[in-house]
Amino acid sequence: MAKENRENNELKNLLIDVGLKEKEADVYLSILALGQGTASKIARRAHIVRTTVYDILSSLFDKGLVTLTGKEPKQEYVAESPDNLKIYLEAELAKRKTDLDDANDSLIPQLKSVHNVSNRPKVMFYEGEEGIRRVYEDTLTSREPIRAYADIENMYRGLPGYFPEYFKRRAEKNIKIRAVIPNSAEGRERKSKDKEELRESALVPENIFHFTPEINIYDNKVMIASWREKLGIIIESAEIAEAMKTIYELSWKEAKRLDEETKS
Repeated sequence: MAKENRENNELKNLLIDVGLKEKEADVYLSILALGQGTASKIARRAHIVRTTVYDILSSLFDKGLVTLTGKEPKQEYVAESPDNLKIYLEAELAKRKTDLDDANDSLIPQLKSVHNVSNRPKVMFYEGEEGIRRVYEDTLTSREPIRAYADIENMYRGLPGYFPEYFKRRAEKNIKIRAVIPNSAEGRERKSKDKEELRESALVPENIFHFTPEINIYDNKVMIASWREKLGIIIESAEIAEAMKTIYELSWKEAKRLDEETKS
């Protein structure tokens, strides 16, 4: 008996997993075991009150899992072949696919049209090397020149081999950049390629301004690449981006002065 109950519970859980309600599963298993029977007989076996079992049997009838035989008051319910369950599930799957197609074509666009996100700031976090690569890829969507505090040495170390190709793709997209860069060997090497990489660099004393992480400001976004913590962050906010652009312009003027001072 214990084995039979265990097997029955396993079958019940499987039926629930494929979409039957709990009481539907109880009644369906009962009628399968009986083969056929009156509503009262099925209700007793399923341990469900008779008034409730009629609604459940009606639902199973609509699904093609049971049928009726005889005439009242001796009318009985008969279990259809379990193959009918497969037919029912295939029909449900086809219906779900149609519903999904309808949602993609009509419902989702309508919901997006009323989803008010225009003024809501967003902060996205991306972890690991792949996460940092992802935030750099986002800068390639910029519609304006990027303002950057660049950390060349850590960039090269953090994503070996990525940046030469990244610089090339940014230039191909005609996305210009202004960059404040520490005056290191790597920084000077990068500055030597400013023209071909559509960049204007300002070198600042490395011993005073060796900053990390890197920060890029573009459109309504602020991108932060933390090399020490292996973390990429994108803050999407028009207000924050505008404030960061204003601060950058102040920094840029001083960076240019320091750069000119180094040359003289």
